[in-house]
Amino acid sequence: MNIATIRIPEDKKNILKAISTMENKKLNEVVVELIDEYIERHNETLELLSIPGFYEILTSSSKEFRKGKGVKVRDAKKELER
Repeated sequence: MNIATIRIPEDKKNILKAISTMENKKLNEVVVELIDEYIERHNETLELLSIPGFYEILTSSSKEFRKGKGVKVRDAKKELER
C-alpha cells in the first residue's frame, strides 16, 4: 500500500482522534472510511461525466437555461403526453 501525507487542520484532527478513540479504531481507519464515503457520494457524478460528450451537453444546456431558452415543465409534460 502506498502512503500519502495529508494536512488536516488541528481542530479537525483532534475531533477525528476523539472519534477514533471512541470507536476503538486507528485514526487511519477513520480517515479511509471518510474517503470511501466521499467517493461513494460522488460516484454517480463520476459515472455521468464518463459518458462521452455529457459534460459539453450539460454546460450548453445550462447556458441555454440561463438565457431563458428552457422549456416549462408544464409544456414539456403536454408534449410528452401527445
